[in-house]
Amino acid sequence: MASWADHAIWWHVYPLGFTGAEKQALAVGEPVRHRLRQLENWLDYAVELGCSGLLLGPIFAAETHGYDTSDYFQIDPRLGDQQDFDHLVAEASRRGLRIVLDGVFNHVGRSFPALAAALADGPGSAAAHWFRRNPESGDFETFEGHGQLIALNHDEPEVLDYVVRVMTHWLDRGTAGWRLDAAYAVPPSFWARALPRVRRAHPDAWFVGEVLQGDYLAYAKDSGLDSVTQYELWKAIWSSLNDRNFFELAWTLDRHNQILVGVTPQTFLGNHDVTRLASQLNDERHIGHALAILFTVGGIPSVYYGDEQAFRGIKEDRAGGDDEIRPAFPPSPAELPPEGWPTYGLHQRLIGFRRRHPWLVRARITVEHLANEAVAFRATADDAEIMTLLNVGDEEFRFPVNVGALTVVQTPEPGIKPEDPVRVPAHSWSILSL
Repeated sequence: MASWADHAIWWHVYPLGFTGAEKQALAVGEPVRHRLRQLENWLDYAVELGCSGLLLGPIFAAETHGYDTSDYFQIDPRLGDQQDFDHLVAEASRRGLRIVLDGVFNHVGRSFPALAAALADGPGSAAAHWFRRNPESGDFETFEGHGQLIALNHDEPEVLDYVVRVMTHWLDRGTAGWRLDAAYAVPPSFWARALPRVRRAHPDAWFVGEVLQGDYLAYAKDSGLDSVTQYELWKAIWSSLNDRNFFELAWTLDRHNQILVGVTPQTFLGNHDVTRLASQLNDERHIGHALAILFTVGGIPSVYYGDEQAFRGIKEDRAGGDDEIRPAFPPSPAELPPEGWPTYGLHQRLIGFRRRHPWLVRARITVEHLANEAVAFRATADDAEIMTLLNVGDEEFRFPVNVGALTVVQTPEPGIKPEDPVRVPAHSWSILSL
């Protein structure tokens, strides 16, 4: 993994939603909308939040939501053009922000040129070999039943060459890596063939694969990915807080330790595909608990745009069901509603703590005390350690653990004193240096 990724903290943005772009591709002849430049107004906001890069959702020409790509070498006209992209990369770089792009290489939209050629020339054509077919029906395979998303044939050498060319092209233009959408649906052997070829020209590029479940470690090992999305930890965090059952979190943290042996996962509390944290939690007082976990365990953390302002939004399984979680942002941070800024400040404090303790990217967790409504876990790496104490109960909790000489380094309440460090008030948390 590229050494810079050890220090990465991402601000994850879905550009089509963020900029208020049209839901459908522009008609032929429509003028380009230069919305990508709206992101420039938010780069300082991301820096002040404490992030070191932008993890961007799809920006390539597509039919609707961006995950139905029609041209991987063209910026979606709803967002802008090549000059807009180059300007964003330059402005981000000037502020020390890296940019990682979203690569949808499992499937394409129906307007992808090779698919049009395959439909026109028939099943025996060269273009038809680019796509998987159902052996029983003979129809093109789709991604999870979505008829507008046609699955690529990852055994086809031309597909491999094309994906390598796309990834290299945008890395050449100044990006730092790729998020590989629906990586779990692609044979890991495909990435194992593609990534070494890309890394020849870009040895410091970083590649994270979207993996929802299963053996994360095996997939990362077989594919050669630098990172995978840690959905198990995401689910355990909000579920444990809602159920007041930290046994689920403890089990997941043990599995998280095992994953960290072979790969550094991308950790998160929200993204473009899930209900926002503020809506997912039954009690918004526990947003701080969730953040305390995210920023004191191993992995490469990301913050989904709007979560740092406690935006609400529920993911629904219907047409348009993602709209609530992919909203437009105002032209500048000054126009955000005032009620979200305390949560932004909390993010700043915890991200700042994380950046002062960069060894946490490799931290292993030991649970020191476990009860339904309270947990104390120790993070260690590089001869350094901290302890995180969480209490979601309705009463103050005294942790019966031997924590040694302590200094309180983060707490949401002034009532926790260094001389009495193991008492945590109701619905509160603390992080202690050891």
